[in-house]
Amino acid sequence: MLVGTGEVPPLEARANAFDYATSDGLWSSGNDNSQNDFAWTELDPYSALAYGFGDLNCHQKYERSWIINDNQMPVCTRDVGIFFGLAVGGFWFSRKGYNRWTVKDTCLSLLPDSWLEGTYLKNRRTLVWLLCGLALCLPLIIDGFTQLLTSYESNNITRPLTGIGFGVGLGVLISATYSAKSKYFKSASQVSLPGGMKFQLVEEE
Repeated sequence: MLVGTGEVPPLEARANAFDYATSDGLWSSGNDNSQNDFAWTELDPYSALAYGFGDLNCHQKYERSWIINDNQMPVCTRDVGIFFGLAVGGFWFSRKGYNRWTVKDTCLSLLPDSWLEGTYLKNRRTLVWLLCGLALCLPLIIDGFTQLLTSYESNNITRPLTGIGFGVGLGVLISATYSAKSKYFKSASQVSLPGGMKFQLVEEE
């Protein structure tokens, strides 16, 4: 383990800003009200990269973070779930997904063709694609906004669990966006779709 026991004190930062880059001066506002100064630039390169990323990306609230070896993790538990889901989504797509010309059809390639025959027959691809995305994001949306708008306080089990679905969806979307390329087909009709359906480009008059 590169970071020593208790080397990272309780953090409380802002998202989208550097608060712990230095002990004092520029980019050190996180240390203003802290008894233990912390600067991730003083860590080893690997740990500095992790905590620098967390500093910029996450609010790093102590009560919403896991503690390992008496060190607060670089990101909150919600982000841990999102990043884990991102890796799962990317891996899932790398094993099961393939290019189907458009981003949404490439995303839907992860589902069994037998499930999608009716969807393609009735051309409800966009609706199903959006519903799948909503289903993956909804737990995070409900948990996050309920916490924001009411007295409800989520916990460090619920936060990562609701983040995983969002991360999976994001991982799949990024992978599909990268993989969906029409240039690998001579024509749209070459794309293999569920139920033997074929794309047909509408010619401009």
